[in-house]
Amino acid sequence: MSHNFKDFGIPAEVTYLIGKSISLDHVLNLPIKVLDFRIGPSKKKPNTEYLTLQIETEGVKRVIFTGATVLIQQIKKVDKDKFPFNATIIKKNEYYEFT
Repeated sequence: MSHNFKDFGIPAEVTYLIGKSISLDHVLNLPIKVLDFRIGPSKKKPNTEYLTLQIETEGVKRVIFTGATVLIQQIKKVDKDKFPFNATIIKKNEYYEFT
């Protein structure tokens, strides 16, 4: 007897962030909604972390990839129950930060 997958009742688990990649510079100083994020080891710089940030800007979901240390430090301090939140990313001196 052949089974139908739909009868198993297994929901899809989306573990990736949705949206086309966009440069951090494209949203600099603009209001964004931060939807979700992932932090993992950088493939380009050993022993550093890399932030994958899912945002919404102008009603469109986008993904930003960055090694910006201050952004990583800041977003780690945001409780998951505070998502989504509105923010602006600015460049201050030589680093990026949420405001």
